[in-house]
Amino acid sequence: MKFTIYGHCQSKSNSRRWTGKYFIKSKKAMEFEKSFLQQMATRVLHGKDIPSFEGDVCVTCTIYYPTRRNDLDPSLIFDIMEKAGIYKNDRQIKEQHIYHGLDKEKPRVEIEVKEM
Repeated sequence: MKFTIYGHCQSKSNSRRWTGKYFIKSKKAMEFEKSFLQQMATRVLHGKDIPSFEGDVCVTCTIYYPTRRNDLDPSLIFDIMEKAGIYKNDRQIKEQHIYHGLDKEKPRVEIEVKEM
């Protein structure tokens, strides 16, 4: 399965904010998650299947950031893919290849998920 999600991916470790009681995702991280899930729903509406992997998977991501300032961190992506139903748990990821790209005009994440 290959797909592209448009938007500026946020680093999970750097995108938490304190509410006074606990940490929650930053507004930018929540916006990216919402956009990611909407883009996945649009794929379904256009007849593109979203398989739900049962076994172990290999994930390859190229994260195109608008600047060099961002940390290369796919953990938010992995959590959202779980929420989208691509796999039941991100612990199924047994191999990962993560690349950093730059695209100021069109930040995005290009993702490939393969069953092992």
